[in-house]
Amino acid sequence: MQVKITKRKIDALSPGDLIVDEEVRGFVARKLPSGVVTYGFRYRDKKTNRRRWISLGLHGAITPEQARNLAKKRAGEVADARDPVTELELARAEAAKAQLAEINTLNVVLDRFLNEYVRGSDALRSADQIERGFDVYVRPRIGDKSVYNLQRSDIKTMLAEIAKEHGPVMADRVLAYVRKAFNWQMINDDRFKSPIVRGMARTKPKQRARKRTLTDEEIRDVWAALETADVPECYPRFLKSLLFNAARRNECSRMNSLEVEGGIWLIPGSRYKTKLDHAIPITDAFSELIGCKPAECKRNSWYVFSTTDGIRPFSGFSKAKKALDSEIARIRSEAGREPMPRWTLHDMRRTGRSLMSRAKVPTDHAERVLGHVIGGVRETYDRYEYLDEKRDALTRLSNLLLEIIAHSTVTPLALKSQEERAAA
Repeated sequence: MQVKITKRKIDALSPGDLIVDEEVRGFVARKLPSGVVTYGFRYRDKKTNRRRWISLGLHGAITPEQARNLAKKRAGEVADARDPVTELELARAEAAKAQLAEINTLNVVLDRFLNEYVRGSDALRSADQIERGFDVYVRPRIGDKSVYNLQRSDIKTMLAEIAKEHGPVMADRVLAYVRKAFNWQMINDDRFKSPIVRGMARTKPKQRARKRTLTDEEIRDVWAALETADVPECYPRFLKSLLFNAARRNECSRMNSLEVEGGIWLIPGSRYKTKLDHAIPITDAFSELIGCKPAECKRNSWYVFSTTDGIRPFSGFSKAKKALDSEIARIRSEAGREPMPRWTLHDMRRTGRSLMSRAKVPTDHAERVLGHVIGGVRETYDRYEYLDEKRDALTRLSNLLLEIIAHSTVTPLALKSQEERAAA
């Protein structure tokens, strides 16, 4: 029946009853079996000729007069050949899309990628490099963008800026990290499509491969600068260890006292590229650099290179390296020499390997010191650890380094300790 919908009429409704308003065509109120009264607007879509229903609200939440005003608004939309139901569905879809975009910014996706993949149970050896690449180069530029709104142009612009400021090799390295994160996201998200395509890289693998090694003079400059540079106490010992062992940065920085036993440093396979445990004999020179347990450390084990009394491993690589480079530049400038060409911590490993060849260390033994796997059937059948051979190789490397450094006016830590022992 058609009556004016009022509170009195609504209160008189029985469950299942429906009344149609006599003032606004299509405005109705119905009482559900649960006893709840809902207001609605019925109309016929002029384009499809389909009957449509749109809810206006619940009785109690709004009054009959408020519901009637909403019905008038919907009636006006229908009169303008609009479809309120379709418009409402589109609005809800856009709101859901916006909400999804808000909780899926690139920063959020990168955090999930780092926690679930990079630092997962099978943590990647390059975890620190990947995280730093994101923090330094990616997040400041496009981290707040939704991954669903990222365009190829965003990636191209980011890579162009990185290449301009830090070189094309770094741009391609960051591209590789981001590509890996995007591929991981596509596996877990049907909606996401990576904006990275082939051809975005600026260099080829051979061009990205570094060949830099430090000259004898540059090694002496590094040693001299470590004596006066404004760096943490553990940094000189850590940096020298990289050269005395030809070890990787993260392998050395995370060295823990639990890994040292019987004159052997056993690097866990979880930290190593080959996923195999790697044994490094400890030479006298390296032993001096390891030092003793920090006085303030209350634990049974500790990180050898630490700024927190052994609680956490050293990690301030960028800041310390910048301070060291500044000191090297000052030393060379005062001596009237050209600035030292750009170098990285990994160049120390390459330098150590080259010095082993110079010290007449057999190639296979030098490669085993670096933890490189000797391929072919030898990898399968030769299970000998080569500890004596690796100790001899590292001893020759230490002797050569001490000989190189002895030409400097600065007495290195390892050399100073040997002289003190001799004097005693």
